[in-house]
Amino acid sequence: MGEGLKSYSAIIPRTYILSHCDFTANLTLTISNVINLDQLKGWYNNDDVVAEWKKVKETMFLNVHCFVSGPNLLLDVAAEFRYHIFSKELPLVLKAVLHGDSVLFAEHPELMDALVCVYFHSSLPKYNRMECWGPLKDAAEGKPGDQVKGLLTADKESSSSPSKWGRSPKSIFQALFTFLL
Repeated sequence: MGEGLKSYSAIIPRTYILSHCDFTANLTLTISNVINLDQLKGWYNNDDVVAEWKKVKETMFLNVHCFVSGPNLLLDVAAEFRYHIFSKELPLVLKAVLHGDSVLFAEHPELMDALVCVYFHSSLPKYNRMECWGPLKDAAEGKPGDQVKGLLTADKESSSSPSKWGRSPKSIFQALFTFLL
């Protein structure tokens, strides 16, 4: 998209949108020099993941954005389940980016050391958070590394990390409710 991938070799601006189809289980990766706003309409109703390269003081970051919950109250009920799924599937997302943009990574192997910052967007303070997953090469392999977790907006009461999925009756209800949607 944008200028065309074959003639566009710049790292910044460069964005990725990974879309998932629930019916076919197909993944579609869009690589562009701009975020395609038409593709993101209704982002909060989909399982799309958006990523973009950023440079801060000569350090490269791959910022990944996942929409956990928001304007739709039904998504708030499923927030814990969605947070868990996004966290579990993030290595697959990163592998799709590595495979889909393999030419970029062949030309710029130093990007494998870029830090991956994952922004979980939620109307619930508990899940509205940023997590640093470490270098791309480790995060894509699902290696825990030194994950640094932080809340984007929350008070001290909700600053603990989300409980493991499946440990409370509320989680089971949320998973069942999400499945029925």
